[in-house]
Amino acid sequence: MPFRIALFLIASLGGAVVAGLLSQWRQLWLGAWVGALLWLLGDAWRAQQLVNALRDDVAGLGVRRMGVWGEIAERVRKLLRVREQQTQQAEDRLKEFLAAIQASPNGVILIDDQGRIEWCNQTAAGHLNIDAERDLLAHLSNLVRDPAFVAYLASWNYSRDVVIDGPVVQVGGQGRPQRLSVQVHPYAGNRRMLLTRDVTALEQADAMRRDFVANVSHEIRTPLTVLTGFVETLQSLPLEADERARYLGLMGQQAQRMGTLVQDLLTLSRLEGSAPPPGHQWTRVRALLAHCEDEARGLSSRLSTQGHRLSFSLEADSELSGAATELQSAMSNLVSNAVRYTPPGGEVTVTWRLLSDGRGEFAVRDTGPGIAADHIPRLTERFYRVDRSRSRETGGTGLGLAIVKHIAQRHGAQLRIESTLGQGSRFMLVFPVARLRPARPQLVAA
Repeated sequence: MPFRIALFLIASLGGAVVAGLLSQWRQLWLGAWVGALLWLLGDAWRAQQLVNALRDDVAGLGVRRMGVWGEIAERVRKLLRVREQQTQQAEDRLKEFLAAIQASPNGVILIDDQGRIEWCNQTAAGHLNIDAERDLLAHLSNLVRDPAFVAYLASWNYSRDVVIDGPVVQVGGQGRPQRLSVQVHPYAGNRRMLLTRDVTALEQADAMRRDFVANVSHEIRTPLTVLTGFVETLQSLPLEADERARYLGLMGQQAQRMGTLVQDLLTLSRLEGSAPPPGHQWTRVRALLAHCEDEARGLSSRLSTQGHRLSFSLEADSELSGAATELQSAMSNLVSNAVRYTPPGGEVTVTWRLLSDGRGEFAVRDTGPGIAADHIPRLTERFYRVDRSRSRETGGTGLGLAIVKHIAQRHGAQLRIESTLGQGSRFMLVFPVARLRPARPQLVAA
């Protein structure tokens, strides 16, 4: 401010001096006023330049000027630069925030107070079958016409979520709609944030849990009913020794059936909750096949006096890494199933060979009734049976193939099933190269 006063006085004095030199000294005051006026006009012109720069061309502030207006321009330029940096940082944070929401597995939709879409991520667009760009500012209730959703959105009672059908997805070769959980959260007055979540797997798991409990209850209830009936008979009726022995034998069979069921359930539980099998423990395939053969011949003789034609062959003596008890359980399950479901006199062939790519294949072929193609994808489900009455006659629990599948997955193997009605079935366990090595020669004690 003192600098501006000094300039003003210098301009006035200069005008007076010029007037004195050009005319007479008595015109000094007029010259001083003219000088002051010229200074004011110049100062106003510089102020107008600053106003124009602020209004139209902010880049013009970058030119450093003298005087108070130059100082003002410099300070404004610095403030604008700080504001631009803050704005850029805010925009970068907003982009990061939107990118994080885009990457979320849950859908997010922002709705204005009129129910129109302000923004949504691609997950929500896929869930509700809308276009994230084309459908902006469209009413959401006009795009998603599910009655439950429309009623929920209009109710303004968002204390709970609503579950609706989403797009159709392929599950097991069949088209099934996704199940979506939709929850709305009001914010900023009447604006709303809508969250969508795919709960298909949760509903399937819940359905599996209910089916599992129902199946276990059913499987245990049947032998318990038989046991209860026999116990009441033994308690209430005088029986001959042979009848009593027959009833006790049937009771023993039912008790054994329940014991087998409990054992299979414990096996499944142990497989699901235990650590992965070790990779440094090796078991000879020859020993595994020998154990399977002993069990198969004993089972065949118990099921029928005629027996079965059993064949076991080992094309390449190899060793498998993993848990020996689990590998034996998986192979024995496949072999015993083949024996149980093959009619007396039928043929069961068990082979081990190395494939051309170095993997190992354990295969069990039978001449049983075969399995229809639509049943094959579900064979490894717990308690799933093609023929329930046949399974009970042979003593199966419905958990054998589920156990085989878990063991195969734990050892990196694949369970393959081929079957044709009336022509038998072929079950294969294909082990990866990393789980195989040639059998080492056994040391013979001197």
